[in-house]
Amino acid sequence: MNSLDFEKHVIERSHEIPVVVDFWAPWCGPCRVLGPVIEQLASEQQGRWELVKLNTEEEQELAQRYQIRGIPNVKLFYKGQVKAEFAGALPRKSIEQWLDEHIPDARKKQLDELLEAIEADPTPAHVATLVAFVADYPDYTEAAFELAKWKVYSNPEEVLELLEPIKIGDKWFDQAEDLRILARFMSVDFSIGEKVVEAMGKAQEAVKQGALEMAIQE
Repeated sequence: MNSLDFEKHVIERSHEIPVVVDFWAPWCGPCRVLGPVIEQLASEQQGRWELVKLNTEEEQELAQRYQIRGIPNVKLFYKGQVKAEFAGALPRKSIEQWLDEHIPDARKKQLDELLEAIEADPTPAHVATLVAFVADYPDYTEAAFELAKWKVYSNPEEVLELLEPIKIGDKWFDQAEDLRILARFMSVDFSIGEKVVEAMGKAQEAVKQGALEMAIQE
Protein backbone atom coordinates (compact mmCIF):
# COMPACT_ATOMS: atom_id res chain seq x y z
CA MET A 1 0.00 0.00 0.00
CA ASN A 2 1.55 3.28 -1.08
CA SER A 3 0.73 6.72 0.31
CA LEU A 4 -1.99 7.32 -2.30
CA ASP A 5 -3.68 4.03 -1.44
CA PHE A 6 -3.38 4.85 2.26
CA GLU A 7 -5.02 8.22 1.66
CA LYS A 8 -7.91 6.54 -0.14
CA HIS A 9 -8.42 3.38 1.92
CA VAL A 10 -7.67 4.84 5.36
CA ILE A 11 -7.90 8.64 5.52
CA GLU A 12 -10.77 9.18 3.08
CA ARG A 13 -12.56 5.96 4.04
CA SER A 14 -12.42 6.89 7.74
CA HIS A 15 -14.85 9.74 7.04
CA GLU A 16 -17.42 7.06 6.19
CA ILE A 17 -16.57 4.29 8.66
CA PRO A 18 -13.88 3.84 11.36
CA VAL A 19 -10.71 2.21 9.98
CA VAL A 20 -8.38 0.14 12.16
CA VAL A 21 -4.82 -0.09 10.82
CA ASP A 22 -2.59 -2.96 11.94
CA PHE A 23 1.06 -1.98 11.49
CA TRP A 24 3.00 -5.27 11.31
CA ALA A 25 5.98 -7.05 9.70
CA PRO A 26 6.52 -10.65 8.59
CA TRP A 27 9.45 -11.20 10.99
CA CYS A 28 7.49 -10.01 14.03
CA GLY A 29 6.37 -12.89 16.28
CA PRO A 30 3.75 -10.93 18.27
CA CYS A 31 2.34 -9.66 14.95
CA ARG A 32 1.64 -13.25 13.92
CA VAL A 33 -0.21 -13.74 17.21
CA LEU A 34 -2.26 -10.56 16.93
CA GLY A 35 -2.99 -10.73 13.20
CA PRO A 36 -5.45 -13.66 13.14
CA VAL A 37 -7.28 -12.35 16.22
CA ILE A 38 -7.91 -8.86 14.88
CA GLU A 39 -8.72 -10.25 11.42
CA GLN A 40 -11.36 -12.52 12.98
CA LEU A 41 -12.83 -9.59 14.90
CA ALA A 42 -12.96 -7.52 11.71
CA SER A 43 -14.89 -10.32 10.03
CA GLU A 44 -17.31 -10.70 12.95
CA GLN A 45 -17.91 -6.95 13.27
CA GLN A 46 -18.12 -6.22 9.55
CA GLY A 47 -19.97 -2.97 8.91
CA ARG A 48 -18.95 -1.49 12.25
CA TRP A 49 -15.32 -0.85 11.26
CA GLU A 50 -12.80 -1.91 8.62
CA LEU A 51 -9.32 -3.38 8.96
CA VAL A 52 -6.27 -2.36 6.92
CA LYS A 53 -3.00 -4.29 7.28
CA LEU A 54 0.16 -2.29 6.68
CA ASN A 55 3.52 -4.04 6.33
CA THR A 56 6.04 -1.64 7.89
CA GLU A 57 8.92 -3.27 6.00
CA GLU A 58 7.32 -2.36 2.68
CA GLU A 59 5.89 0.99 3.79
CA GLN A 60 8.65 2.51 5.90
CA GLU A 61 7.65 6.07 4.99
CA LEU A 62 4.12 5.56 6.34
CA ALA A 63 5.52 3.86 9.43
CA GLN A 64 7.74 6.89 10.07
CA ARG A 65 4.88 9.31 9.42
CA TYR A 66 2.80 7.64 12.14
CA GLN A 67 5.77 7.26 14.50
CA ILE A 68 5.73 3.49 14.69
CA ARG A 69 8.41 2.69 17.27
CA GLY A 70 7.49 -0.95 17.80
CA ILE A 71 5.14 -3.52 16.33
CA PRO A 72 2.48 -4.66 16.33
CA ASN A 73 0.93 -1.23 16.61
CA VAL A 74 -2.78 -0.74 15.99
CA LYS A 75 -4.31 2.68 15.31
CA LEU A 76 -7.94 3.69 14.93
CA PHE A 77 -8.61 6.32 12.27
CA TYR A 78 -11.88 8.26 12.31
CA LYS A 79 -12.72 11.43 10.40
CA GLY A 80 -9.17 11.41 9.03
CA GLN A 81 -7.50 11.45 12.43
CA VAL A 82 -5.92 8.88 14.77
CA LYS A 83 -8.40 8.59 17.64
CA ALA A 84 -6.87 5.73 19.64
CA GLU A 85 -4.12 3.12 19.49
CA PHE A 86 -2.47 0.23 21.30
CA ALA A 87 0.79 -1.66 20.98
CA GLY A 88 1.58 -5.32 21.49
CA ALA A 89 -0.32 -8.57 21.01
CA LEU A 90 -3.26 -7.99 23.33
CA PRO A 91 -5.62 -10.88 24.09
CA ARG A 92 -8.95 -10.98 22.26
CA LYS A 93 -10.99 -9.76 25.25
CA SER A 94 -8.74 -6.70 25.68
CA ILE A 95 -9.03 -5.87 21.98
CA GLU A 96 -12.82 -6.19 22.18
CA GLN A 97 -12.86 -3.80 25.14
CA TRP A 98 -10.63 -1.36 23.24
CA LEU A 99 -12.94 -1.48 20.24
CA ASP A 100 -16.06 -1.00 22.39
CA GLU A 101 -14.48 2.02 24.05
CA HIS A 102 -13.21 3.76 20.94
CA ILE A 103 -15.30 2.72 17.91
CA PRO A 104 -17.95 5.43 17.46
CA ASP A 105 -21.52 4.25 17.87
CA ALA A 106 -24.64 5.88 16.40
CA ARG A 107 -24.75 8.43 19.24
CA LYS A 108 -21.10 9.33 18.72
CA LYS A 109 -21.60 9.83 14.99
CA GLN A 110 -24.62 12.05 15.64
CA LEU A 111 -22.69 14.06 18.24
CA ASP A 112 -19.75 14.53 15.87
CA GLU A 113 -22.10 15.83 13.18
CA LEU A 114 -23.69 18.26 15.65
CA LEU A 115 -20.29 19.55 16.78
CA GLU A 116 -19.10 19.98 13.19
CA ALA A 117 -22.22 22.02 12.44
CA ILE A 118 -21.71 24.21 15.51
CA GLU A 119 -18.02 24.77 14.70
CA ALA A 120 -18.95 25.82 11.17
CA ASP A 121 -21.84 28.04 12.29
CA PRO A 122 -22.02 28.64 16.07
CA THR A 123 -25.52 30.10 16.07
CA PRO A 124 -27.98 29.67 18.97
CA ALA A 125 -30.07 27.38 16.77
CA HIS A 126 -27.20 24.94 16.29
CA VAL A 127 -26.28 25.05 19.97
CA ALA A 128 -29.94 24.35 20.74
CA THR A 129 -29.67 21.08 18.83
CA LEU A 130 -26.83 20.07 21.15
CA VAL A 131 -28.95 21.01 24.17
CA ALA A 132 -31.73 18.77 22.86
CA PHE A 133 -29.26 15.95 22.23
CA VAL A 134 -27.99 16.11 25.83
CA ALA A 135 -31.60 16.06 27.06
CA ASP A 136 -32.23 12.91 24.99
CA TYR A 137 -29.06 11.21 26.27
CA PRO A 138 -28.49 12.45 29.85
CA ASP A 139 -26.08 9.58 30.57
CA TYR A 140 -23.80 10.44 27.62
CA THR A 141 -20.86 12.09 29.39
CA GLU A 142 -19.06 13.30 26.29
CA ALA A 143 -22.14 15.17 25.05
CA ALA A 144 -22.60 16.89 28.42
CA PHE A 145 -18.92 17.86 28.41
CA GLU A 146 -19.12 19.31 24.89
CA LEU A 147 -22.22 21.32 25.81
CA ALA A 148 -20.46 22.60 28.92
CA LYS A 149 -17.62 23.92 26.73
CA TRP A 150 -20.10 25.98 24.74
CA LYS A 151 -21.89 27.35 27.82
CA VAL A 152 -18.98 28.07 30.14
CA TYR A 153 -18.91 31.80 29.33
CA SER A 154 -22.63 32.42 28.95
CA ASN A 155 -24.07 30.22 31.68
CA PRO A 156 -21.38 29.00 34.11
CA GLU A 157 -23.91 27.90 36.74
CA GLU A 158 -25.47 25.47 34.26
CA VAL A 159 -22.00 24.22 33.34
CA LEU A 160 -21.38 23.13 36.93
CA GLU A 161 -24.66 21.18 36.82
CA LEU A 162 -23.74 19.54 33.51
CA LEU A 163 -20.34 18.47 34.84
CA GLU A 164 -21.56 17.30 38.25
CA PRO A 165 -21.93 13.62 37.19
CA ILE A 166 -18.31 13.46 35.95
CA LYS A 167 -16.36 11.94 38.83
CA ILE A 168 -12.80 10.74 39.44
CA GLY A 169 -12.09 7.78 37.20
CA ASP A 170 -14.10 9.08 34.28
CA LYS A 171 -11.92 9.68 31.22
CA TRP A 172 -13.32 13.23 30.98
CA PHE A 173 -12.55 14.05 34.63
CA ASP A 174 -9.35 16.11 34.16
CA GLN A 175 -10.84 18.22 31.38
CA ALA A 176 -14.06 18.60 33.36
CA GLU A 177 -12.06 19.89 36.33
CA ASP A 178 -10.50 22.56 34.12
CA LEU A 179 -13.96 23.61 32.97
CA ARG A 180 -15.26 23.64 36.55
CA ILE A 181 -12.49 26.04 37.59
CA LEU A 182 -13.26 28.32 34.65
CA ALA A 183 -17.01 28.13 35.35
CA ARG A 184 -16.51 29.07 39.02
CA PHE A 185 -14.32 31.98 37.95
CA MET A 186 -16.95 33.16 35.49
CA SER A 187 -19.63 32.89 38.21
CA VAL A 188 -17.95 35.31 40.65
CA ASP A 189 -19.44 38.81 40.92
CA PHE A 190 -16.55 41.25 40.56
CA SER A 191 -18.70 44.40 40.54
CA ILE A 192 -17.83 45.45 44.13
CA GLY A 193 -15.27 48.00 42.94
CA GLU A 194 -12.23 47.29 45.09
CA LYS A 195 -8.96 47.50 43.17
CA VAL A 196 -8.05 43.79 43.16
CA VAL A 197 -11.62 42.74 42.63
CA GLU A 198 -11.95 45.27 39.80
CA ALA A 199 -8.89 43.78 38.07
CA MET A 200 -10.37 40.30 38.41
CA GLY A 201 -13.58 41.61 36.91
CA LYS A 202 -11.65 42.93 33.93
CA ALA A 203 -9.96 39.55 33.60
CA GLN A 204 -13.34 37.85 33.64
CA GLU A 205 -14.65 40.15 30.94
CA ALA A 206 -11.51 39.52 28.85
CA VAL A 207 -12.09 35.78 29.10
CA LYS A 208 -15.64 36.29 27.84
CA GLN A 209 -14.24 38.15 24.84
CA GLY A 210 -11.65 35.44 24.17
CA ALA A 211 -8.75 37.79 24.99
CA LEU A 212 -6.90 35.28 27.14
CA GLU A 213 -3.57 37.13 27.10
CA MET A 214 -5.25 40.29 28.42
CA ALA A 215 -7.07 38.20 31.05
CA ILE A 216 -3.75 36.78 32.27
CA GLN A 217 -2.24 40.25 32.45
CA GLU A 218 -5.18 41.48 34.56
